[in-house]
Amino acid sequence: MSLFKSASLVSLLTLASRITGLVRELLIAATFGASALTDAFNVAFRIPNLLRRLFAEGAFSQAFVPVLAATREKDGEAATRELINQVATVLAWALTLTCILGVLAAPALVWAMAAGLQQNPQGFDAAVVLTRWMFPYIGFMSLVALAAGVLNTWRRFAVPAATPVLLNVAMIGAAWWGAPWFAARGWEPIYALAGGVMLGGLLQLGVQLPALARLGLLPRIGLTGSALRAAWRHPGTQRILTLMLPALLGVSVAQISLLINTQIASHLATGSVSWLTYADRLMEFPTALLGVALGVVLLPQLSAARAADDGQRYSDLLDWGLRLVVLLAIPCAVALLTFAQPLVAVLYHYGAFTAADVRQTSLALMGYGVGLLGLIAVKVLAPGFYAQQDIRTPVKIAVAVLVFTQCMNLLLVPHLAHAGLALAIGLGALLNAGWLLVGLVRRGAYRPSPGWARFGLQVLAASALLAVFLLWSSAQVDWVHAVQAGRRVLSLALIVAGAVVVYFGVLMLAGVQLRQFVRK
Repeated sequence: MSLFKSASLVSLLTLASRITGLVRELLIAATFGASALTDAFNVAFRIPNLLRRLFAEGAFSQAFVPVLAATREKDGEAATRELINQVATVLAWALTLTCILGVLAAPALVWAMAAGLQQNPQGFDAAVVLTRWMFPYIGFMSLVALAAGVLNTWRRFAVPAATPVLLNVAMIGAAWWGAPWFAARGWEPIYALAGGVMLGGLLQLGVQLPALARLGLLPRIGLTGSALRAAWRHPGTQRILTLMLPALLGVSVAQISLLINTQIASHLATGSVSWLTYADRLMEFPTALLGVALGVVLLPQLSAARAADDGQRYSDLLDWGLRLVVLLAIPCAVALLTFAQPLVAVLYHYGAFTAADVRQTSLALMGYGVGLLGLIAVKVLAPGFYAQQDIRTPVKIAVAVLVFTQCMNLLLVPHLAHAGLALAIGLGALLNAGWLLVGLVRRGAYRPSPGWARFGLQVLAASALLAVFLLWSSAQVDWVHAVQAGRRVLSLALIVAGAVVVYFGVLMLAGVQLRQFVRK
């Protein structure tokens, strides 16, 4: 399968995950509303999710995949299977201990995450119970991360990309059928969601195990103390642990930034946190569909090229990924900057979501749009360092960008309020991507292929005409006041279709050969 087809497959499955996730949130809101118990569930669910982002999908994946790909390239299949077995043994023991401690320490964890729940004893107690039920979810997701790393290295991208849908489906089922079933038996319906989370984790792991078995890579976990000691001393395990430490710091930086921005937004006008959240969910669609897909596909390929000391293929892979980012991210950014209000109105302007909310969310979305190219490019550039087993450099850059972003907040928030927070994130993302790019070029790891100037001008010309088309189209419809919901949706669909024709039509007339992106 070509890299383009692989990235397209991951992108399509990620879209399915985002759509089912939106359905999940809408159904939970409709079923449970907003109460002390829903706050308790959200806090309890956030605890294993935070650990998942820090360890499973973050630090562990960034450290494991490059070492796995390098071992496969240099030492062969037998050594790779041995590495998988040893890492799985250490991981299983660590997860067992972590889950036991998490269940026992649930009251302290809930207090650390949301001490304010103590104002409502029912909510605090429910959060503790839900945390205890859902904490083992981090165990499932860490093993899922291990399996996904193996499958992605063997270029089996479909199963890992599809598994997040299973969590959403399980939680939809818990809200739709489980909650009434609990209520009929006199049990608190919110606890059904905890069952949905655990079922979703079990399903995600369950579908990956047969895929590993078909490759002959199902891990063998050592259950004795001697097996654990041998696994701990394995050079591959030690290398992964060494790489995880800076990776953990890097992932923590992003979470710290999120916490700081949420804290600042909470001191602004009422609704600021929600406006940023709604805009962020819209912005995540292009970043996930393009950036995450490219990162998943490129990291094992870059790692293999680096392990084989094939500098030309390594550089060509980065060049291909960056050209695809420029081709698709710039028009998306143009759409967020020129067409934000129609997008927000069509998706959110119903019921209690007022015209003022549309305007404020649109401003935040435009702030994010400024840095969309950087947000997506980082997903390609950072794996360029991870593939070299260099995690420290991206982490140092991330820390510097965090400081820069907070300085921008000091300058922008007094004038732009919540939109200043979004703009600061966008500017920080551009700085992050630019810094990573310069670093790869300076060390000679990335050598841009000929034709970038011509390609850049072609994309800018097509994007300029796209901006004109979207500005004109936006002015033809009163998206907020006069248009019924059905007409808004139809108008948006027609304009998006027209925008695609305008953009890619201009590119082809300008001589861009789109087939160049479909490469092996």
